[in-house]
Amino acid sequence: MADKLTHIDATGEARMVDVSAKAATAREAVATGSITMTDEALAAIRAGNVKKGDVLGTARIAGIMAAKKTSDLIPLCHPLPLDGVTLDLEIRSDDISATATVRTTHSTGVEMEALTAVSVALLTIYDMAKALDRGMAIGGIRLLAKSGGRSGEWRAE
Repeated sequence: MADKLTHIDATGEARMVDVSAKAATAREAVATGSITMTDEALAAIRAGNVKKGDVLGTARIAGIMAAKKTSDLIPLCHPLPLDGVTLDLEIRSDDISATATVRTTHSTGVEMEALTAVSVALLTIYDMAKALDRGMAIGGIRLLAKSGGRSGEWRAE
């Protein structure tokens, strides 16, 4: 069984997968998620009236920084040189959506970086607006698409 698991060696010990034999290719991943909250909290964020400051601007920076630090947070995740990270935030009728796009040219993908960017951006929104609504709910965090590498293109249905 251990020989079939990529992050476990023959003795059952954790290991980082060796990707040195894989070709460096352009890779991209897109992830999304959202945070629901009260109408009052959404209105305060929209109007820029949250006491802690610019919620969306801070969340965007936090998400980008988190993508760059993913290997420090996720065990056995490779540290990657990121070529680009964008984090789009959209205030909708009852929530705020976050969508991260991460790019690299490397021998392993950036799915975890995109998912981490979204997660930390949404957590930052919670932190900055929790005085307005402690019942906010973060959810729907998932990979939307990835490209590059041996497995090629993938899109969520």
